[in-house]
Amino acid sequence: MASTGVEVSSDVSTSFNKFKLQQEPYKIRYFIYVIKDKKKIVIEKMGDRTKTFDDFVQDLPENDCRYGLIDIEFETADGRPTSKIVFISWNPDTASVRPKMLYSGSKEALKSALVGVGIHINATDMSELDFEEAILPVVKRFT
Repeated sequence: MASTGVEVSSDVSTSFNKFKLQQEPYKIRYFIYVIKDKKKIVIEKMGDRTKTFDDFVQDLPENDCRYGLIDIEFETADGRPTSKIVFISWNPDTASVRPKMLYSGSKEALKSALVGVGIHINATDMSELDFEEAILPVVKRFT
């Protein structure tokens, strides 16, 4: 449980473990999580494997906070295809103060439920979600 009193739903961990192994029905590209009723972090949306990073960004609300988890595929410096699971905290500058504080204070509880995710990115505006300029350079540092 987070210091804010927000709990992580048990299906978040269960679905994440299946997602890591790409087990049915979790052969998907991403999850978007929302804090429901200021009490519990739950899965709001899932994007199937055909979805892209741009689809993921479009599923984030423009003026409200969310958490996201996405499997990013890319090529290493030596040309090998690989992928990394990335946790993104979307806390836009345009969101109201109360949700921003709630999401900031509850983030660690979700991160601890997503065991094994090594790349964490905080984004406060769309420029910080630019794939080529902001996301990919961070992900490539972990290869």
